[in-house]
Amino acid sequence: GEQCSQPKGNLLFPELVKAAFELEVALCPDREPSSTIAVNRNAQFRPHTDSGAGAGQSTSLIVGLGDYAGGELVVEGVKKDIRFKGIEFNGWKERHWTLPFQGERYSLVWFTPIGCEGVRGIDLTFGITA
Repeated sequence: GEQCSQPKGNLLFPELVKAAFELEVALCPDREPSSTIAVNRNAQFRPHTDSGAGAGQSTSLIVGLGDYAGGELVVEGVKKDIRFKGIEFNGWKERHWTLPFQGERYSLVWFTPIGCEGVRGIDLTFGITA
């Protein structure tokens, strides 16, 4: 549906979008592919639970990329090293935040908002022909 439409930027960088959804499958092959990915650069989030359009998905998958130190994800008080490691957690029920870091840190977060069930980002082509 309309609420499940992809950002216009995805049309500008279709190969990057495809690679990002392929990374989700590589990190967690037994996970149902998500419809949506959030890319964060140098974001340090305060303690929160997710809300808004994503409300309702049971689990998110997150990975940290870049040349940085620190920046662990804390989920319900438990520190998790996400640098080059995929971690699943329930962002809508579990309080989570980012610890301080130095350097350039990206986090990729895959999820499927309510209304997007059955839409798989890995299947979107954006006009790419194999």
